[in-house]
Amino acid sequence: MSRFAFRFCFVYFTLFALATPLAGGVFILPNASLPAFGTIWPMRAITEGTAAHVFGISGRLVFAGNSGDTVFHWVQTAWLLAAAVLAAAAWSLVDRTREHVRLRTWFRLFLRFVLAAQMFYYGMAKIIPTQFPPPPLITLVEPVGHQSLSNLLWTFIGSSTAYQMCTGYAELVAGLLLLTPKTTPLGALIALADMIQVWILNMTYDVGLKQISFHLILIALLILTPDLRRLMNVLLLDRPAPPSSLPPLFASVPARRIALAAQLIVGLYLIGIFTSVSLRYYNAAGGPGAPKSLLYGIWNVEALSVDGEMRPIVLNDYDRQWRRVIFDAPDTLIVQRADDSLAHYGVTIDAAGRRLALRKGTSQLWHSSFTFDQDGDRLVLDGDMDGHRIHARLARVGFDTFRLLNSTFRWVRPPDPFAG
Repeated sequence: MSRFAFRFCFVYFTLFALATPLAGGVFILPNASLPAFGTIWPMRAITEGTAAHVFGISGRLVFAGNSGDTVFHWVQTAWLLAAAVLAAAAWSLVDRTREHVRLRTWFRLFLRFVLAAQMFYYGMAKIIPTQFPPPPLITLVEPVGHQSLSNLLWTFIGSSTAYQMCTGYAELVAGLLLLTPKTTPLGALIALADMIQVWILNMTYDVGLKQISFHLILIALLILTPDLRRLMNVLLLDRPAPPSSLPPLFASVPARRIALAAQLIVGLYLIGIFTSVSLRYYNAAGGPGAPKSLLYGIWNVEALSVDGEMRPIVLNDYDRQWRRVIFDAPDTLIVQRADDSLAHYGVTIDAAGRRLALRKGTSQLWHSSFTFDQDGDRLVLDGDMDGHRIHARLARVGFDTFRLLNSTFRWVRPPDPFAG
């Protein structure tokens, strides 16, 4: 039974790593990496065929985007499981007795680096806080009830850089410990704790990485399997733990030393790669270090006239019910309407000419232009939109009015006024 279990795990986790970005996290170059084979031929064709002929799912399966839990991915996981069972059964029929001692050792090495690479990737994305960037300006004015569960998760973690960095260091430490055989059990234990927390957050906040995080938990457990009895002795039974009985990669001492050095070099290389990736994201659009708009801020609409008529904004047509205008990223202008809904426009700001050119989505026909006059925290916009003449007087909102930006750590905390 143990031989069948190993053969199933060998086939399944190898296929899963190749089908998803897990293997690409290990075999990566500065500007290229191993692709996720699940989205290209032949794996993609097998997934689409399985969806149509086994599950009766019609229509195009979408796999692009940030979610790894689409119908495409669930169908892919289903046929990978079936393929692993069949392959392990066929393997066991052909070879009934071999224990695959050497193969087990090398497979464990592969799993160690698959897990370590993900710890480095996500760890560095938290230490250099790009996975959960600080909340954008629209978060400060958008009602909490309008946020999705996943957006709320991004808000609460992104609002505390210190917490995010602590979780990143925990993942980085786990990855470092996974690089050497002697420290692997401790690294796998820390990674297991890290991934259980991540998986629970993904499940409870509906993040599209449920499958990936769950498989990383399984990989950590697989890595720990040869040491479970030793860990039980130390952690539960109060008994001494014998030395590890796992065979080394190589028989000779010089070869083992070279292998250890190679593992450390590859691990440090991966840290360098993922540090570079996180730094690039840090300064890219949406990252904490990205440039801000020339008119950066949240601007309350104090007065708005449409075609020369000044009246309460709720009496205007829907797209002229301007409550706030938000400038955050350099190429985006966001209008918050009276009902708190948001309208997003592309914008080009000509500082010298004091002009704004607006775009709507990918439309080649729609356009709008405004002149602007800024005096400190006052802004006046004049222009045309949808055939209407717009004049708006705006006042910038001070960031000191937002509790989210001004709630800090306190050793001595005053009583909660709402406590019972």
